[in-house]
Amino acid sequence: MNTVKYEVKDRIAYITMNRPEKLNAINEEMRDELSECFRDVKENPDVWVAIITGAGERAFSTGHDLVQRSERSEGAERPRRSTGSTDDLYVYLHYTWKPTIAAINGYCLAQGGGIALCCDIRVAVEDAYFGWPQVKRGISSVSGPSLLSHKIPLGIALEMLFTGEFVTAQEAARWGMVNKIVKREDLMSTAEEIAQKILAVAPLPVRAIKEGAVSTQGMRLEQRVRIASLLAGGVSQSADSKEGLKAFAEKRAPVWVGR
Repeated sequence: MNTVKYEVKDRIAYITMNRPEKLNAINEEMRDELSECFRDVKENPDVWVAIITGAGERAFSTGHDLVQRSERSEGAERPRRSTGSTDDLYVYLHYTWKPTIAAINGYCLAQGGGIALCCDIRVAVEDAYFGWPQVKRGISSVSGPSLLSHKIPLGIALEMLFTGEFVTAQEAARWGMVNKIVKREDLMSTAEEIAQKILAVAPLPVRAIKEGAVSTQGMRLEQRVRIASLLAGGVSQSADSKEGLKAFAEKRAPVWVGR
Protein backbone atom coordinates (compact mmCIF):
# COMPACT_ATOMS: atom_id res chain seq x y z
CA MET A 1 0.00 0.00 0.00
CA ASN A 2 1.24 3.50 -0.86
CA THR A 3 -1.01 5.77 1.19
CA VAL A 4 -1.98 3.61 4.16
CA LYS A 5 0.12 1.57 6.56
CA TYR A 6 -1.60 -1.57 7.81
CA GLU A 7 -0.41 -4.04 10.41
CA VAL A 8 -2.09 -6.69 12.56
CA LYS A 9 -0.28 -7.41 15.81
CA ASP A 10 -1.57 -9.30 18.83
CA ARG A 11 -5.18 -9.06 17.61
CA ILE A 12 -4.99 -5.29 17.10
CA ALA A 13 -5.18 -3.87 13.57
CA TYR A 14 -3.21 -0.66 13.15
CA ILE A 15 -4.41 1.55 10.28
CA THR A 16 -2.33 4.66 9.59
CA MET A 17 -3.31 7.16 6.91
CA ASN A 18 0.08 7.89 5.39
CA ARG A 19 0.24 11.11 3.38
CA PRO A 20 1.76 13.39 6.04
CA GLU A 21 3.07 15.82 3.42
CA LYS A 22 -0.59 16.35 2.38
CA LEU A 23 -1.90 16.33 5.97
CA ASN A 24 -3.26 12.85 5.22
CA ALA A 25 -5.81 14.22 2.77
CA ILE A 26 -7.90 11.42 1.32
CA ASN A 27 -7.39 10.90 -2.41
CA GLU A 28 -8.82 8.04 -4.44
CA GLU A 29 -5.85 5.79 -3.78
CA MET A 30 -6.07 6.25 -0.02
CA ARG A 31 -9.82 5.72 -0.09
CA ASP A 32 -9.40 2.41 -1.90
CA GLU A 33 -6.62 1.31 0.44
CA LEU A 34 -8.67 2.25 3.50
CA SER A 35 -11.48 0.16 2.06
CA GLU A 36 -9.14 -2.84 1.86
CA CYS A 37 -8.03 -2.31 5.45
CA PHE A 38 -11.57 -1.96 6.78
CA ARG A 39 -12.57 -5.12 4.94
CA ASP A 40 -9.72 -7.04 6.58
CA VAL A 41 -10.69 -5.71 10.00
CA LYS A 42 -14.22 -6.99 9.48
CA GLU A 43 -13.34 -10.37 7.99
CA ASN A 44 -9.99 -11.33 9.55
CA PRO A 45 -10.56 -13.58 12.59
CA ASP A 46 -7.16 -12.51 13.97
CA VAL A 47 -8.41 -8.91 14.34
CA TRP A 48 -10.41 -8.17 17.47
CA VAL A 49 -9.83 -4.39 17.77
CA ALA A 50 -8.69 -1.69 15.32
CA ILE A 51 -6.83 1.58 15.92
CA ILE A 52 -6.96 4.25 13.21
CA THR A 53 -4.56 7.22 13.17
CA GLY A 54 -2.67 9.55 10.86
CA ALA A 55 1.03 9.75 10.05
CA GLY A 56 3.01 12.76 11.18
CA GLU A 57 2.31 15.24 13.94
CA ARG A 58 0.01 17.71 12.20
CA ALA A 59 -3.10 15.86 11.10
CA PHE A 60 -5.26 12.80 11.56
CA SER A 61 -6.74 13.74 8.19
CA THR A 62 -7.85 17.04 6.66
CA GLY A 63 -10.47 15.26 4.58
CA HIS A 64 -10.94 15.04 0.83
CA ASP A 65 -7.94 15.90 -1.33
CA LEU A 66 -9.31 19.14 -2.79
CA VAL A 67 -6.47 19.42 -5.32
CA GLN A 68 -7.52 16.12 -6.84
CA ARG A 69 -11.16 17.18 -6.66
CA SER A 70 -10.34 20.43 -8.48
CA GLU A 71 -8.54 18.48 -11.18
CA ARG A 72 -11.59 16.24 -11.59
CA SER A 73 -13.83 19.28 -11.99
CA GLU A 74 -11.54 20.50 -14.76
CA GLY A 75 -11.92 17.19 -16.58
CA ALA A 76 -8.52 15.67 -15.80
CA GLU A 77 -8.18 11.99 -16.57
CA ARG A 78 -8.75 9.63 -13.63
CA PRO A 79 -5.44 7.93 -12.80
CA ARG A 80 -6.95 4.68 -11.61
CA ARG A 81 -10.23 2.91 -11.14
CA SER A 82 -11.83 3.69 -7.79
CA THR A 83 -13.71 0.98 -5.94
CA GLY A 84 -16.19 3.23 -4.16
CA SER A 85 -16.69 6.50 -2.34
CA THR A 86 -15.81 7.81 1.09
CA ASP A 87 -19.53 7.62 1.84
CA ASP A 88 -19.19 3.84 1.48
CA LEU A 89 -16.30 3.89 3.96
CA TYR A 90 -18.48 5.60 6.56
CA VAL A 91 -21.22 3.03 6.24
CA TYR A 92 -18.86 0.04 6.17
CA LEU A 93 -16.86 1.17 9.20
CA HIS A 94 -19.96 2.20 11.14
CA TYR A 95 -21.50 -1.25 10.67
CA THR A 96 -18.35 -3.24 11.42
CA TRP A 97 -19.13 -4.81 14.76
CA LYS A 98 -15.54 -5.11 15.96
CA PRO A 99 -14.57 -2.18 18.21
CA THR A 100 -12.61 0.66 16.63
CA ILE A 101 -10.53 3.43 18.20
CA ALA A 102 -9.52 6.70 16.51
CA ALA A 103 -6.18 8.06 17.75
CA ILE A 104 -6.48 11.67 16.61
CA ASN A 105 -3.03 13.24 16.32
CA GLY A 106 -3.89 16.67 14.91
CA TYR A 107 -6.33 18.31 12.51
CA CYS A 108 -9.41 16.14 12.06
CA LEU A 109 -11.47 17.77 9.34
CA ALA A 110 -14.33 17.01 6.96
CA GLN A 111 -14.01 13.42 5.72
CA GLY A 112 -11.29 12.82 8.30
CA GLY A 113 -13.82 13.84 10.92
CA GLY A 114 -16.33 11.49 9.34
CA ILE A 115 -13.96 8.53 9.69
CA ALA A 116 -13.22 9.48 13.30
CA LEU A 117 -16.93 9.73 14.11
CA CYS A 118 -17.50 6.26 12.64
CA CYS A 119 -15.10 4.86 15.22
CA ASP A 120 -16.46 3.80 18.59
CA ILE A 121 -13.90 5.55 20.81
CA ARG A 122 -11.91 8.71 20.07
CA VAL A 123 -8.69 9.78 21.80
CA ALA A 124 -7.19 13.13 20.80
CA VAL A 125 -4.02 15.07 21.47
CA GLU A 126 -4.34 18.34 23.35
CA ASP A 127 -3.80 20.51 20.27
CA ALA A 128 -6.13 18.65 17.91
CA TYR A 129 -8.76 20.61 15.99
CA PHE A 130 -12.04 19.42 14.55
CA GLY A 131 -14.06 21.02 11.79
CA TRP A 132 -16.15 20.72 8.66
CA PRO A 133 -14.95 23.70 6.57
CA GLN A 134 -16.63 22.70 3.28
CA VAL A 135 -18.89 25.74 3.16
CA LYS A 136 -15.77 27.91 2.93
CA ARG A 137 -14.86 26.08 -0.28
CA GLY A 138 -18.32 26.32 -1.86
CA ILE A 139 -19.10 22.64 -1.32
CA SER A 140 -21.45 20.73 0.97
CA SER A 141 -20.75 17.99 3.48
CA VAL A 142 -21.88 14.39 3.81
CA SER A 143 -20.38 13.38 7.15
CA GLY A 144 -21.40 16.64 8.86
CA PRO A 145 -25.18 16.32 8.48
CA SER A 146 -25.22 12.51 8.53
CA LEU A 147 -22.80 11.89 11.41
CA LEU A 148 -21.82 15.01 13.36
CA SER A 149 -25.41 16.23 13.77
CA HIS A 150 -26.33 12.86 15.27
CA LYS A 151 -23.36 12.71 17.65
CA ILE A 152 -23.60 16.11 19.35
CA PRO A 153 -26.41 18.61 20.06
CA LEU A 154 -27.95 19.70 16.77
CA GLY A 155 -27.50 23.41 17.38
CA ILE A 156 -23.79 23.00 18.07
CA ALA A 157 -23.34 20.80 15.01
CA LEU A 158 -25.17 23.24 12.75
CA GLU A 159 -23.14 26.18 14.01
CA MET A 160 -19.96 24.28 13.12
CA LEU A 161 -21.31 23.24 9.73
CA PHE A 162 -22.80 26.65 8.84
CA THR A 163 -19.66 28.62 9.73
CA GLY A 164 -16.94 26.10 8.85
CA GLU A 165 -15.10 27.15 12.01
CA PHE A 166 -12.88 24.70 13.89
CA VAL A 167 -13.28 23.63 17.52
CA THR A 168 -10.50 22.60 19.89
CA ALA A 169 -10.11 19.15 21.38
CA GLN A 170 -11.36 20.55 24.67
CA GLU A 171 -14.53 21.88 23.05
CA ALA A 172 -14.99 18.61 21.19
CA ALA A 173 -14.73 16.68 24.45
CA ARG A 174 -17.32 18.96 26.03
CA TRP A 175 -19.82 17.91 23.37
CA GLY A 176 -18.96 14.21 23.50
CA MET A 177 -16.98 14.01 20.25
CA VAL A 178 -13.87 12.87 22.13
CA ASN A 179 -13.53 10.32 24.95
CA LYS A 180 -10.08 11.35 26.17
CA ILE A 181 -7.59 14.17 25.63
CA VAL A 182 -3.95 13.23 26.17
CA LYS A 183 -0.46 14.56 25.67
CA ARG A 184 0.94 13.84 22.23
CA GLU A 185 3.50 11.37 23.54
CA ASP A 186 0.71 9.41 25.24
CA LEU A 187 -1.66 9.15 22.27
CA MET A 188 -0.89 5.68 20.94
CA SER A 189 -0.17 4.18 24.36
CA THR A 190 -3.58 5.41 25.55
CA ALA A 191 -5.31 3.97 22.49
CA GLU A 192 -3.47 0.68 23.01
CA GLU A 193 -4.36 0.66 26.70
CA ILE A 194 -8.04 0.91 25.78
CA ALA A 195 -7.58 -1.79 23.16
CA GLN A 196 -5.93 -4.09 25.71
CA LYS A 197 -8.84 -3.63 28.11
CA ILE A 198 -11.20 -4.64 25.30
CA LEU A 199 -9.00 -7.63 24.41
CA ALA A 200 -9.16 -8.77 28.04
CA VAL A 201 -12.90 -9.43 27.78
CA ALA A 202 -14.81 -11.82 25.54
CA PRO A 203 -14.92 -10.56 21.92
CA LEU A 204 -18.31 -11.95 20.91
CA PRO A 205 -20.38 -10.10 23.53
CA VAL A 206 -18.45 -6.91 22.72
CA ARG A 207 -19.47 -7.26 19.06
CA ALA A 208 -23.05 -8.12 19.99
CA ILE A 209 -23.26 -5.09 22.27
CA LYS A 210 -21.94 -2.84 19.50
CA GLU A 211 -24.37 -4.28 16.97
CA GLY A 212 -27.26 -3.88 19.41
CA ALA A 213 -26.31 -0.30 20.22
CA VAL A 214 -25.55 0.89 16.68
CA SER A 215 -28.11 -0.95 14.60
CA THR A 216 -31.07 0.01 16.80
CA GLN A 217 -30.51 3.78 16.83
CA GLY A 218 -33.86 5.49 16.32
CA MET A 219 -35.94 2.39 17.09
CA ARG A 220 -38.57 2.15 19.80
CA LEU A 221 -37.49 0.69 23.14
CA GLU A 222 -39.32 -2.62 22.66
CA GLN A 223 -37.55 -3.11 19.33
CA ARG A 224 -34.16 -2.31 20.87
CA VAL A 225 -34.77 -4.74 23.73
CA ARG A 226 -35.89 -7.51 21.36
CA ILE A 227 -32.84 -7.17 19.11
CA ALA A 228 -30.40 -6.95 22.04
CA SER A 229 -32.04 -10.04 23.56
CA LEU A 230 -31.69 -11.99 20.31
CA LEU A 231 -28.02 -11.02 20.04
CA ALA A 232 -27.36 -11.92 23.68
CA GLY A 233 -29.06 -15.28 23.14
CA GLY A 234 -26.75 -16.04 20.24
CA VAL A 235 -23.68 -15.19 22.29
CA SER A 236 -24.85 -17.44 25.14
CA GLN A 237 -24.43 -20.46 22.85
CA SER A 238 -20.78 -19.70 22.11
CA ALA A 239 -17.73 -21.54 23.40
CA ASP A 240 -16.50 -18.30 24.98
CA SER A 241 -19.72 -17.95 26.97
CA LYS A 242 -19.32 -21.45 28.37
CA GLU A 243 -15.64 -20.74 29.09
CA GLY A 244 -16.46 -17.49 30.87
CA LEU A 245 -18.97 -19.14 33.21
CA LYS A 246 -16.68 -22.11 33.84
CA ALA A 247 -13.72 -19.83 34.59
CA PHE A 248 -15.86 -17.81 37.02
CA ALA A 249 -16.90 -20.97 38.86
CA GLU A 250 -13.30 -22.19 38.96
CA LYS A 251 -11.99 -18.79 40.09
CA ARG A 252 -9.51 -18.45 37.22
CA ALA A 253 -8.94 -16.13 34.27
CA PRO A 254 -10.89 -17.17 31.17
CA VAL A 255 -9.18 -17.95 27.88
CA TRP A 256 -11.11 -16.43 24.99
CA VAL A 257 -11.03 -17.94 21.51
CA GLY A 258 -13.54 -15.71 19.70
CA ARG A 259 -16.17 -18.34 18.93
